[in-house]
Amino acid sequence: MGILCMALESDKRDIILDYMPTEKELLELSGFFSAFSDSTRLKILSALLVSELCVSDISQILRLNQTTTSHQLKFLKNCGVVESRREGKTIFYKIVSSYIDSVLVNGAEFLACL
Repeated sequence: MGILCMALESDKRDIILDYMPTEKELLELSGFFSAFSDSTRLKILSALLVSELCVSDISQILRLNQTTTSHQLKFLKNCGVVESRREGKTIFYKIVSSYIDSVLVNGAEFLACL
C-alpha cells in the first residue's frame, strides 16, 4: 500500500470531491472525447467544419474508402458531434455545434505549446 505524501486538508478534499464529475458525466465525457481519438475521424470533422457534405464527397475529398467513411460518420453521430439529413437518396452530414471547432483548435494550440 502507498504512503500518503501529505495530509490533505478537509476543505481541499471537499473541493476536489465537489469538482469531480459524476459517473454518468464521466461516461458521457469519455464518449464525447472518443470522437477525437482517431485520425480518420479528425479528418472527417475538419472537412465538416468547412461545409456540410455527403458520404461520397467526404470519401472523394479525403481519399477514404466509402465504407470506412460511413462507419466513422456513424461513430461520430453516435458520439453526438455530427448530425445528418436526407435529401432524396443522399445523406448529408454536418457538425452539430461550433464547440467542436473550439475543441479541435484548443487541442492544436495545446500541442503547439509542448
